Amino acid sequence: MSFEYLTISRVKKGLEEKQFSCQELTDYYLKRIDSFKELNSFITVTADTALAQAEKIDEKISRRSKLELLEGMPMAVKDIIMAKAVKTTAGSKILADYLAPYDAAVVSKLKERGAVILGKNNCDEFAMGSSNETSAFGPVKNPWDKQRVSGGSSGGSAAAVAADLCVAALGTDTGGSIRQPAAFCGLVGLKPTYGRVSRYGLMSMTSSLDQAGPIAKCVEDAAILLNVIAGPDENDFTSSTYEAEDYLSDLNSDIKGRTIGVPKEYFTSGMDAEVEKSIKEAIKKFEELGAVVKEVSLPHTVYSLAVYYIIMPAEVSSNLARYDGVRYGFKSQLAKNLFEVYAKSRSEGLGAEVKRRIMMGAYVLSAGYQDAYYKQAKKVQKLIQQEYQKIFSQVEVLLTPTAPTAAFKIGDKFDDPLTMYLSDIYTVSANIAGLCGLSVPGGFSKEGLPIGLQLLGAPFEEKKILQFAYNYQEATDWHLKHPNF
Repeated sequence: MSFEYLTISRVKKGLEEKQFSCQELTDYYLKRIDSFKELNSFITVTADTALAQAEKIDEKISRRSKLELLEGMPMAVKDIIMAKAVKTTAGSKILADYLAPYDAAVVSKLKERGAVILGKNNCDEFAMGSSNETSAFGPVKNPWDKQRVSGGSSGGSAAAVAADLCVAALGTDTGGSIRQPAAFCGLVGLKPTYGRVSRYGLMSMTSSLDQAGPIAKCVEDAAILLNVIAGPDENDFTSSTYEAEDYLSDLNSDIKGRTIGVPKEYFTSGMDAEVEKSIKEAIKKFEELGAVVKEVSLPHTVYSLAVYYIIMPAEVSSNLARYDGVRYGFKSQLAKNLFEVYAKSRSEGLGAEVKRRIMMGAYVLSAGYQDAYYKQAKKVQKLIQQEYQKIFSQVEVLLTPTAPTAAFKIGDKFDDPLTMYLSDIYTVSANIAGLCGLSVPGGFSKEGLPIGLQLLGAPFEEKKILQFAYNYQEATDWHLKHPNF
């Protein structure tokens, strides 16, 4: 049988009915990873351990034991998420040979449910980027057009799923880094509410905003994966004690009469005409499904990008101070004294974008500027949070574009950081306000590139956005289209 573009439920059924073995399936994905190395979506491939795990799962199936939810599911993990005894680089030269001493909470949960980890996906260095061009291991190419970016910072994870190099993958989202790559690659990308999923074992970029989540081929798979990774964690003090729901149950609930808000501020002059056309067509589709669509106003969200690019680099400056060439990671061989160990190791080991954000963060936290920038940004963040809270008392979900354009060409924005930062204009507010967000395939450009549709929900309302997304998915066929390469 064909293994192409199998979903989680289809893999589970095939394994239980013995239509194929886990070893055959794992071997299929490992061969595809090897065949499509040019995409550069993996930094490390754990072929031996994956095949050994697949063999154990086949033995379990032969004994007719009941399979766990993800038993035998070949998956991949962004290389900023720890996996014990596996090289975990964060896409940086400074951690090029670093072996993780323990599993991140999300990796532990995948393993407990029987997932087969194929390897670690390429990503922007320390998750800093919107195109996956800042990785020390080279840019990731988009399977829909290899001259274009896959999105960032979880572009390696998105490219791997889009190219069918794994069933699904985990990424992280600080300002859109799951949703934007999912949009660029024609996939479903879910950013859970901050605290919904444990951050234990994630290499911190911005501790108050980072969140792990799934990148999948369909809404059902995203719901299944959230069921696995969501929940409290005593190892993460930022983890919410709010109990997780069963996100798969009632997924097909009717949305007739339920409300969707469309923020007028999101339709800006910088939006590509084809993106705007796709979003307006999606609005009509939701109305055909019986949803009530209302225009709403979120005037303070125009400041979200500015707030993000003050708070984020401030925390980056603090979090990345630990990479000093002394405790672990890359150490310069040119250093002649302790000061040079610090200075040269960081200078040689960190890339330009990371250095830029460290310097921005040090500036906004410096004496004389902290009150003018950082503290003001935190005040505006509170206003944005209150504004969303008010809107979600009027509507159930918000509908917006995921990104202002489809995937752009590699190199087009790399030398213009300000233009690159605008790629996150529609996604950062969810992180700033602590919301949940989901990107689903919403159409294609004239050049055949995927366009993403974003649904935003109030904190811990993942179930609602998944239900709206599932109804839209079932009424369209965008998610069934795959790159031809």
